[in-house]
Amino acid sequence: MASIHQHDAAVEAAQKIEMVEVEDGYTLTNLPDESVTQQFDIDQIPEMDVTQEMREASAKEDPTSWLMYGGGYQQQRHTSADVITKDNVEDLELEYLVQSGVASSMEGVPIVVPGDPPVMYQTNGPNHAKAINARTGETLWSYTYANPQGLLLCCDANNRGFAVHGDKVYMTTLDSGVVALNRYTGEEEWYTSTGDHEIGYSATWAPIVHEGKVITGSAGGEYGVSGFVAALNPEDGSEIWRTNTTPAEEWAGDSHEHGAGTVWMTPTLDPESGMIHAPVGNPGPDFDGTVRPGPNRYTIGTLTLSADDGSIQWHYGESPHDVWDYDSSATKIRVNDMDMGDETRDVVISPGKTAWAYTMDANNGRLLERSQETTQHINMWKMVPHVDEDRRVAFVPGAHGGNDWQPPSYNPETGLVYFNQNNAPHEIFWEEATYEAGQTYWGGGLNDWPDVTEPQGWNGNLSAIVAVDPVSGERVWRDWISSDTTSDYLWGGSITTASGITFTGLQTGNIVAYDGETGDRLWQFQLGAPICSSLSSWYDPGEGKQYVAVQVGGSGWLHGGRRGSTVAVFGLSE
Repeated sequence: MASIHQHDAAVEAAQKIEMVEVEDGYTLTNLPDESVTQQFDIDQIPEMDVTQEMREASAKEDPTSWLMYGGGYQQQRHTSADVITKDNVEDLELEYLVQSGVASSMEGVPIVVPGDPPVMYQTNGPNHAKAINARTGETLWSYTYANPQGLLLCCDANNRGFAVHGDKVYMTTLDSGVVALNRYTGEEEWYTSTGDHEIGYSATWAPIVHEGKVITGSAGGEYGVSGFVAALNPEDGSEIWRTNTTPAEEWAGDSHEHGAGTVWMTPTLDPESGMIHAPVGNPGPDFDGTVRPGPNRYTIGTLTLSADDGSIQWHYGESPHDVWDYDSSATKIRVNDMDMGDETRDVVISPGKTAWAYTMDANNGRLLERSQETTQHINMWKMVPHVDEDRRVAFVPGAHGGNDWQPPSYNPETGLVYFNQNNAPHEIFWEEATYEAGQTYWGGGLNDWPDVTEPQGWNGNLSAIVAVDPVSGERVWRDWISSDTTSDYLWGGSITTASGITFTGLQTGNIVAYDGETGDRLWQFQLGAPICSSLSSWYDPGEGKQYVAVQVGGSGWLHGGRRGSTVAVFGLSE
């Protein structure tokens, strides 16, 4: 098992950073004055440019790689590696543990660049990153980004992973920027700010690189920012285009100025058509809809743009004029040439907090199928009362979903989509919202479980793993996840394999392998801390092994402060 190096300046800098709770959010203190890179045996990293062709083949066509957050551009989170099967998954063994040394948010996906040896690039909060020998777990370099003082963070010091292109890797930063690192040395190549962190902009997702563009987005909807999707030059970080998600002509009065609609998870991209399918969050303020009359178009749903120039192609909204915080923030899944029974179509599949899966025509956004409910629906879309009114109603799914940001997966072998779902009740109330720069712009608040009146008919389960047929909308199977604790939401995603297995992690600390067709649990392994991340998998021809990697350690704001700092890697030989 691998461990951290004793004298790692980048780790030491990150360990000193403290996350401090402030009113309605968090900030960071004890930040380093400048970014820190610590190099070890970097000569182990094979020199090879990562190309557009390699990314287009990643995971699904080339099982030796996992080159982006969702495996490939279409975010199917599927590997064609088939060494691990339903018959032998019980033989899957822990190969090694990497101790990042930084007990912060562990929500990221390790990416893997093939080679001899393959190299894993991994990030976690607060903007700490590593290059790792993916065979041995040995750290090759470490890096900690120097965020500025005065960050405004709604939820945690998250980072969900790298993008890779040529000789660089790209990471979003908590001060709403993108930093490019030399992937052989871990040294900074450039940094670009995409928004003003002093008024609430931030960045936590993994970007993507496509045809000479780094595609990134916006976070900070809780602070009344205006959302966007932007494309940067991968060589120097200069901006190529930017598309605002709250255009004035679509909103009443000046409400668009603080209308949120942030794109705070990784977009999906179809290389054939050049379409970007961006997940869009709630309008702002969250709960006070009186200051933003109308449908608040381009929020809560899928916004499709041209990768060439950012022009808007179509939008499908899942909760117009939303006041329930029903973000549609999870990554979308693109499937081309899907057999819809009467014809073949290119489709986009969207899981929302509303606890339905939406299958849309990829060319125009027309709804083709809305699935059966993935969680319970209780008191859905009830009128939200004013703070002074004593008539709060607990509703399910609450503001965590359904499907919050946790990414779904798709298996072309089973034809099913797999979702990690939440089923907890919330109570919401609204109050008049006045925008003030750098202050939260909620327009109300919510009571989280268990501090709510239990709604009649609720089954008591906080979460579930669900398989859905995106063509028929049928819920094929559902595994309710029961727990003795009150905060065990599912807070990470799943992956699928060519052999029909679905892997995911639970807040109980178990990584689980499901039979993707039946929902039967085939194998599980206890890792000792909540799993709030999504997984990756690859085949190493030099070792004749298929590997599965997962980051272990909670998202502290949601899971009672339980933290971890581990990357666990499992393997099975042919």
